[in-house]
Amino acid sequence: MRNSSDECDRLAKQLTTAVRQALTQAGVVSEPVLVAVSGGPDSTALLRVLLEILGSRAVHAAHFNHQLRGAESDGDEAFVRELCQQWNVALTVERRNIGQLLQTRGGNLEALARRERYAWLAELANHLRIHWVATGHTANDQAETVLFRLLRGSGLRGLRGIAPQRRLADEVQLVRPLLRVTRQAVNAYLQVHGIQARSDSSNFDLSRLRNRIRWQLLPLLEREYNASVVVHLAALAEHVQEHYAWLERQAWQLLQQIELPRFGEQVVLDAHQLRQAEPFLLRQALRLLWERENWPTGNMTARHWQRLCNFLRGESPSVSGRPLQPASRMELPAGVRVERHLHTWRLFRRSSA
Repeated sequence: MRNSSDECDRLAKQLTTAVRQALTQAGVVSEPVLVAVSGGPDSTALLRVLLEILGSRAVHAAHFNHQLRGAESDGDEAFVRELCQQWNVALTVERRNIGQLLQTRGGNLEALARRERYAWLAELANHLRIHWVATGHTANDQAETVLFRLLRGSGLRGLRGIAPQRRLADEVQLVRPLLRVTRQAVNAYLQVHGIQARSDSSNFDLSRLRNRIRWQLLPLLEREYNASVVVHLAALAEHVQEHYAWLERQAWQLLQQIELPRFGEQVVLDAHQLRQAEPFLLRQALRLLWERENWPTGNMTARHWQRLCNFLRGESPSVSGRPLQPASRMELPAGVRVERHLHTWRLFRRSSA
């Protein structure tokens, strides 16, 4: 349903103001920005508003053709090329057959497409000497992500949702200026400026949980429970992000307290300091350790982190109320091993030990 003219004008101005504020908060003032443009409504609106704020000389568009939807994918590319020519915007296009890559690499299609796209954006930004990459994620995307992760049993970490800003490469930052903007405001902005955008047919595939959340669950929550549920879920993610940032700082401090000098490739932890650590904070410190060491976390479930925390703190399991002899070794997913050596614990991946 189309909004009234006055309402469209109000929402369009709201979008422009929100993007200006997001750019200022991120530290993007007069620097050039590389904009990921798929041709959909969100990225098309983002490109247009960045041109309005920064000017065409400070904006470079980037389109990644995944070649997953045949003629439709090529149509998206042609649309973006024509749009950038019309708006006098520099454009770089990349074509990669993600379907073929999946056959050789395996894994999840969406995850592979996302990795390839962001890796290319980082490479292109470095090549162009641009320090900022902008994507068109909206408050609706944020709300959908929070619900998606909640339904899959995510903890506090997952409820952070989509980060408003993160490092993409050493000198490249990813920023999402529309993250506080609803899809309704995006559509209103396009309507005010008379802009047509492309529609991705894969977004209507209801076999995917995220699409069912978008087209079924969120509309139900808006209609029957709270019309502002998208805004509230997006605000929840923002609050969790703030709390989690504080928690990470505390976890880094704990990691510095419990860690001793390395033994070759092995991480060494002080057993006495571990026993005194608060379990919840210790689990966060261990996650940071895994990330720092580039140890895979995909198969590390909440149960794994809990067992590891109990193990390092010397909390032995029991049978019929009688404690078992404390173990001195633990095997974890991806070949990570934990071993007791006198008053220390050593952690390493067997492939690198």
